[in-house]
Amino acid sequence: MSHVGLQYFAQFGVDEGLLRAALERAMSRGGDFAELYFEHRVSTDIGLEDGAVNRAFMGVSLGVGVRVVQGDQTGYAYTEELTRDRVCDAAATAALIASGQPGQAPVAFHVTPRPDRYPIARPFDDAGIAEKMPLLTQANALAFAADPSVCKVRVGYGDSDTHVLIADSDGRLAFDHQPMARLTLGATAERGGRRESNNHNLAGREGFEFFTPARVESLARKAVERTVFCFDATTAPAGEMPVVLAAGSAGILLHEAIGHGMEADFNRKGVSVYSDKLGKRIASDEVTIVDDATQAKARGSINVDDEGFEGQRTVLVERGTLVSYMHDRISAKHYGVAPTGNGRRQSFRDVPLPRMRNTYMTAGSVPPEDIIRSVKYGVYAASFTNGQVMIGAGDYTFYIKTGWMIEDGKLTRPIKDTNIIGNGPQSLERVDMVGTDFEFDEGGWTCGKDGQSVPVSLGMPTVRVSAVTVGGVNPG
Repeated sequence: MSHVGLQYFAQFGVDEGLLRAALERAMSRGGDFAELYFEHRVSTDIGLEDGAVNRAFMGVSLGVGVRVVQGDQTGYAYTEELTRDRVCDAAATAALIASGQPGQAPVAFHVTPRPDRYPIARPFDDAGIAEKMPLLTQANALAFAADPSVCKVRVGYGDSDTHVLIADSDGRLAFDHQPMARLTLGATAERGGRRESNNHNLAGREGFEFFTPARVESLARKAVERTVFCFDATTAPAGEMPVVLAAGSAGILLHEAIGHGMEADFNRKGVSVYSDKLGKRIASDEVTIVDDATQAKARGSINVDDEGFEGQRTVLVERGTLVSYMHDRISAKHYGVAPTGNGRRQSFRDVPLPRMRNTYMTAGSVPPEDIIRSVKYGVYAASFTNGQVMIGAGDYTFYIKTGWMIEDGKLTRPIKDTNIIGNGPQSLERVDMVGTDFEFDEGGWTCGKDGQSVPVSLGMPTVRVSAVTVGGVNPG
């Protein structure tokens, strides 16, 4: 058959005959299902520190992972050698999990439709080091020029180009070409012998066209603004008080403290606090939470997931009611629903798991200035760092890296490095005002789970949580 994925991987010796042979071997001991996941990734990473390049390398990764599933059990093996013998050997190893009558390889393959959510205007390999290096030197110069107190700048450039091909024992065939671009900048500033550091980063599923002068300027400006902000900031007082989460990057709290608990494997195993909450009210009518693969060019977007299912927009909480989990193939079968396109893996060396993509709370009905005015005394959290979450219960601790005190409905003194402590489900219940100002964050967020990391995005409008424990400095 003629298929763009087979055409691409043909350069590595992959053809329809290899797919059938490997799937037949994978199903040789029975099993409910078998899958081949081929991946080719080319990446570039360049770092600049103290005005000089301190790292520059290119990585190339090629291989296939073979998965065999029987019930709740998974057999997995991978190889970096894409000959028929080696792929079939990996398939035989994965098949050891199963026992039963041999299954059949598919007679024919049918192609999973693939949308085009991240078209590439200019491939990364079309731009050489002579075009990539000036991005770093320009960002470096802009950061130093932004404030005279800046004394040290670290800039990072990253790009990766990934092609994946998924074939399974049901005869499904899926292919995707996944670009990723990223810029990071960390700044250190010094005033009166005191030093402060902060950073900013930007990422998206685009080609080299991502690296525009406007993005480079924004990166440097925001990183320096966040750094010098800290000179005038202090830690907030301790106590339980309302916390207003700023639009955009405060969505990391939603992602960590609430989103993971809605991944279906945690619920299937009874680990998550949400495992008995499907169809029940868990928040106010103002709260709708979505996990969305369809945002154009967003870091967490996918055309198809790593099991070959089309990525989709999945509503998790609709007007306060939990209506869906995030499913991979195994959890979807368990719950008797269709997969939601949330099966994701770090690479061909890893099994897919239910994972978030772009997770956000949709806009509400309250102007953000009214939310701030509603708070007599509390905290406005602009950016977070160093979060820790207990996935099952949803207990969390986060540091507010930058923010403000709210006094008599106004933002007053700046705060930094302020710990907040709470419970994700409880905090969700306490969301009582949701702003009209939804903002999707462009940062280079990465989500970790079971030792695997995948790219994600997040966002939210301004939100008020009626009570959160702030573990700052107690004036008493």
